[in-house]
Amino acid sequence: MPPKVDELALQVEAILFASGKPLSVHEISEALGIDDSRSVQAALKTLQQTYENRQTALELRRVGDRYALQLVERFVTTVQSVTPVEMAPRTLKTLTLIAYHQPILQSMLVRMVGDSAYEEVQRLRGMSLVHTEVKGSTLELTTTRRFAEYFGIASTKPEEIRKFLEEKLGVKPGAAAPNPEDLSTTPPSAPGAPPAPAPELLAAGTADELSVVPTSEAPNRV
Repeated sequence: MPPKVDELALQVEAILFASGKPLSVHEISEALGIDDSRSVQAALKTLQQTYENRQTALELRRVGDRYALQLVERFVTTVQSVTPVEMAPRTLKTLTLIAYHQPILQSMLVRMVGDSAYEEVQRLRGMSLVHTEVKGSTLELTTTRRFAEYFGIASTKPEEIRKFLEEKLGVKPGAAAPNPEDLSTTPPSAPGAPPAPAPELLAAGTADELSVVPTSEAPNRV
């Protein structure tokens, strides 16, 4: 018999559903106006057990030190045709780095952009734009066919995608990847729209301006 969901667990569920993004225990506690992280952690555990027993299309998933309420992976393609994709600037920038450097290890991406990479990779995976594969203690990241279709790129081959980025940005082959701060922040069009030349992904930046300097954040994280 499924465990009974207490009131706090229901409140945590509501917070995660409304936020639409992964939240830490501290952020959930603040949103609920309580100063008891242990109770929130217990509520999260109860909620996770409840979802596992319900057999629903949703799941509670841990993303780094945060928690997210999201679709079970096998249902992602089911809702793609009716779900508009909105991409925050940080997500778009992370996606561009993955596309340019692929295949890239998540641990290297973390060195480039910091711990936010964990959340962004999870989000991009949920949007079916990035594929992940376990490589040792980390993940190898590549873009998907949906990525190429979404941004109007004729090929799914990494070298062709890299060439496309280089041509659009005026980067000489072999140069550094696009600087996340140089990219446009305009979200792409909704899925199902005709392929566009992806100015929102590729606009701005000259060869002299393009560089990525790894941060010192979490160099040993996976």
